[in-house]
Amino acid sequence: MQTSLAPEFAETAKGKEAEAIIRKCVHCGFCNATCPTYQLLGDELDGPRGRIYLIKQLLEGEPANDQMTLHLDRCLTCRACETTCPSGVEYGKLLAIGRAALHTANQRSLVDQLRRIVVAKVVGNAKVFDLLLRFGRAMRPILPAALKSKVPAAAPISSTPSRATHRPAWPAPRHGRTMVALAGCVQGSLSPMTNLAAAVVLDKLGITLIEAAGAGCCGALDLHTTNENRAKKCAEALIDKWWPYLAQGVERFVMTASGCGVTIMAYPHLFQDEPDYLEKAKAISAKTVDLCEVIDNEMSNGMDQEIAPAFRVQDSSQKVAFHAPCTLQHGLLQRGQKISGTVEKILQRVGYSLCNVKDAHLCCGSAGTYSIFQPEISSQLRQAKLRALYNDNPDIVCTANVGCQVHLNMNGHTRVQHWVELLL
Repeated sequence: MQTSLAPEFAETAKGKEAEAIIRKCVHCGFCNATCPTYQLLGDELDGPRGRIYLIKQLLEGEPANDQMTLHLDRCLTCRACETTCPSGVEYGKLLAIGRAALHTANQRSLVDQLRRIVVAKVVGNAKVFDLLLRFGRAMRPILPAALKSKVPAAAPISSTPSRATHRPAWPAPRHGRTMVALAGCVQGSLSPMTNLAAAVVLDKLGITLIEAAGAGCCGALDLHTTNENRAKKCAEALIDKWWPYLAQGVERFVMTASGCGVTIMAYPHLFQDEPDYLEKAKAISAKTVDLCEVIDNEMSNGMDQEIAPAFRVQDSSQKVAFHAPCTLQHGLLQRGQKISGTVEKILQRVGYSLCNVKDAHLCCGSAGTYSIFQPEISSQLRQAKLRALYNDNPDIVCTANVGCQVHLNMNGHTRVQHWVELLL
């Protein structure tokens, strides 16, 4: 696609990056075939190709306008289009540049700006969020239906049939191999069993899992609300907390939420213009892996016969529907980590029967803060995803990202959990 960027963008690093990405686009439209918002709304400007045109116009000097903001805001950033694109267009990076340019142009109303600041500060602060969540749950019975649906009900200790329902203790450090889990986000309040279950499972595999005290949000929420500067500050704080562990010989930083994993793995790009943190960002990113990669690797390294008795399910007739988060099947793929299907392989290996999920590549509508700022579209995508997940009458529904987990549970009639709980 031919470009002619405005002078204020043409000679900047972001402008040159955007121009290179735009020029890869050949207008084929394959991206629209896998874009959830285009499939739902049928508007060219609500598909990747149309949004690329809008970003191109903005970077070529056309004044920012409400139409640009509307259609770029409607993008889920699921990156299914990147997996589909035959030309290798890095749409996610281009979208971030376009949204940042709109942010600089100050197109948003004061109310919208305040909403985004409040959401990022509250959801990004684990202690504040936990306090407000506890209050919301206490008041839930008397809340109006519209507000009640937005307050997640308390999750049970375990909802997995045939598994122990007591809360296990976090295993004491006893192995020569140590890995670190992220503990600074809302997952601790919304899905408290996830990291604990990961620690118990990895302990059985000969790995000690620990959490870094005081570690905060990875910065994903600020990126979702188009505040790159605050995202960098969050990332810097996390890097500072994790950096000493590298010298101590920690083997990996294990992500139990794929959304956080994609963000941390992209730290080198976030800090490409920040020499003070770039090398550290590269080192942290290189050591970051998704939980399924660790478990699959351990199970595949000639240990199946030893591992099987520890994780084998009692009832192999149990059917599991797995929702693969966009960050797991599209986001990590762009890093060269072809791990789509890995969770499913692990679950089948320990004896579960997997359901076929139609249109598994489509987003559930969670998409970070998307469900807050685009509730109507988000709700429609959730209902479509739930129909697909429950079409084969599964006994268990699970996923690999806390955002998807909470979003799919919002209707109050489902119980979606993190897949690692199925290995307890």
